[in-house]
Amino acid sequence: MKFASVRLVTEQFEALLAFYQQLSGVEPARLAEGFAQVHFDGVLLAIAAQELVTRFNAGAAVAGANRSAILEFEVDDVAAVGERLARDNVEIVMPATRMPWGNISLLLRDPDGNLVNIFSRPAV
Repeated sequence: MKFASVRLVTEQFEALLAFYQQLSGVEPARLAEGFAQVHFDGVLLAIAAQELVTRFNAGAAVAGANRSAILEFEVDDVAAVGERLARDNVEIVMPATRMPWGNISLLLRDPDGNLVNIFSRPAV
């Protein structure tokens, strides 16, 4: 079995797509009206409009309802990303903090309120 992707369902399709493009610098692939994919190194993030899930997936997912998953992105310089995001008025939940296991971690929320962890694994 291969873990293929994570899909976010949203009522704010364009805003969420713009957020992840701005965060990553990766141009999304728009595959259909209300559906796009952002191809990262090693993982795929799919973004779907709530309308599509309601129509084609029997409404099985509810936009913006998650409070248990964290999307994580590894970067070289957490502080630099944090400074850029602060200028863009992104909601920072936790400033860059060293975790007990050594990672530097910055937590923020995307436009739907999903928790996003920007982290690095600095040499000890």
